[in-house]
Amino acid sequence: MQKFSLLLLLSLLFAACNTVQDQPDSAPLTSKTMAPGHFSGGLYEYWYEGVAELNTYDLQQIRYGEIHPGQATLIFVSEDFLTDKQVKNDNYTNPASTPIIKTNFLRRFTTGIYDYSVMTSVFTPTKTDEQPHTLKVTTGLQDWCGQTFTQLNHDGGGAWNVQLRSYFEREGDTNKQLPADFLEDEVFNRIRTGWENLPTGNFNVIPNTGYLLMTHQPYEAAKATVRLSDYAGDRFTGTSLKSYVVDFTDLGRKLEVVFEAASPYVIRGWTESYDSRGKQLTTVATLTHQVREPYWSQNSTADVGRRDSLGLPVYE
Repeated sequence: MQKFSLLLLLSLLFAACNTVQDQPDSAPLTSKTMAPGHFSGGLYEYWYEGVAELNTYDLQQIRYGEIHPGQATLIFVSEDFLTDKQVKNDNYTNPASTPIIKTNFLRRFTTGIYDYSVMTSVFTPTKTDEQPHTLKVTTGLQDWCGQTFTQLNHDGGGAWNVQLRSYFEREGDTNKQLPADFLEDEVFNRIRTGWENLPTGNFNVIPNTGYLLMTHQPYEAAKATVRLSDYAGDRFTGTSLKSYVVDFTDLGRKLEVVFEAASPYVIRGWTESYDSRGKQLTTVATLTHQVREPYWSQNSTADVGRRDSLGLPVYE
């Protein structure tokens, strides 16, 4: 009987210790108090199944005062990320690790005779009580004239550390700090991990880094009106669609992302409207294909045929 009582006491202590460990040090911000720059999503079982979600979009892209045909790819995957080095956790020897949702966003289009390629990667933690900010954004832009690259790293406090590397004389190599405002680049991640807590209202937003690189705009936040509503248009199709709009009135730029209200919150498409060579034009991306695959293990010539399921070109 004494032995049983001792075992019971130990089990209760063990349960109590686990309960304490599972609770955050302080209650996380609620959606009503969440600052726009703070993330409030989460990881669901959908993202833990050892595969990536691969999406292909028909792309009609603004450039040089015209609309150019192309293709966009959105790759969503969960992984572990080192918060101090802000790189993928490969070796699992560093305890400064947190789960994230990662977006790799590629846009490829032609402008007349030559090609454009823009790729943005966004790394957003989902233990929001510990890491309420997106940690890192990188964007590279390549065309036949040259290439530019930018990187934003959250400093752990109230700022983004920004690097810009450009072949244009007026930009060159620059480093600066910006307040840790909401990023247009993190909108996709916020939607995919729970759109109910998307921030709305009037606040500062740092515009999409691909847009900043292509239009040579200064790296700074701009005032925006941000709205969430039911989708009322007919350009995109799906079930119970929602619309999330980031409207930069002073920039003459507006982003609308249209997505399904039910989990896993598939993004059906988006539009970007802004001035190009004196014309107000609109980029349109429309979902055409979606698969879930462990693409990192499908890199042999025998796997080439899988590209058909994503509507991607095959080079003979």
